[in-house]
Amino acid sequence: MTWKSGSFFFVTIFLFGERLSGVQIQPPASISAAPASRIVPPPPSYRFPEGQKLVYSVEWHMLNAGTATILMQRSASGEHLISTANSSGFPNKIFPVHDTFDADVDPHTFCTQQISKHNEEGPRRLDRTIHFDYQQAKSKVDDKDLKTEKQRHAEFDIPPCVTDVVSGFFYASSLSLSPGSWQIFPVNDGGKTTDVRIEVESRDKVKVPSGEFQTVRVKAEPLSGPMQGKGVLWVWFTDDGRHLPVQMKSKLGFATLIFRLQTIQPTTGER
Repeated sequence: MTWKSGSFFFVTIFLFGERLSGVQIQPPASISAAPASRIVPPPPSYRFPEGQKLVYSVEWHMLNAGTATILMQRSASGEHLISTANSSGFPNKIFPVHDTFDADVDPHTFCTQQISKHNEEGPRRLDRTIHFDYQQAKSKVDDKDLKTEKQRHAEFDIPPCVTDVVSGFFYASSLSLSPGSWQIFPVNDGGKTTDVRIEVESRDKVKVPSGEFQTVRVKAEPLSGPMQGKGVLWVWFTDDGRHLPVQMKSKLGFATLIFRLQTIQPTTGER
């Protein structure tokens, strides 16, 4: 919500990371205007969408570019999110992408605890783990290049709580999302924390393969980092208690990607 070419290509998929930074919220979870960047804990009424796999088609310049999935499950430590991105068709021949993204989230605070990523993007093959040590105010990043076997460790300063590029979708959905409201909050996907501003622009009717929905359109922009002023993301959340993300549109330079919800697949069992 770091915004990078490969991860942005499919998983920017937000607001959030490569779901954002700076806010004030009316208690317990409505967006309001204040300059502080922080994550607000979910209200007692919020329910994580456990056991539902969201499957999206990805469109690039009117071409089918692939699929992306998001699944959240209850785990022993809290909430566990799994996301995948796989290119197909002509874009897959130009720049193949096959990514997986796992994140552990504290359901009481919405702080991301750790991230595990496997990226196959063009010739690149990388495994990355990020542990967020909030007591030391550090993110600890370990990379392994799967082609060269080289490993790298780095540490970065972090604020008291961050979300990540995918979990940020659900953080946004926990807010009251009234048109005209906005928020800033911190997103981290490894590296420096990015401040992202979201603004609820309007109510729209949206038709996607999974159906027709009344939605609220949310615009997300990075306020810091290398993508400041260069990337924009729009997300259409259902205008109901679920705030289900049914459509996303990302714009980076001349590249525009559209994600449309294809199906909601029920799943069973815990991780």
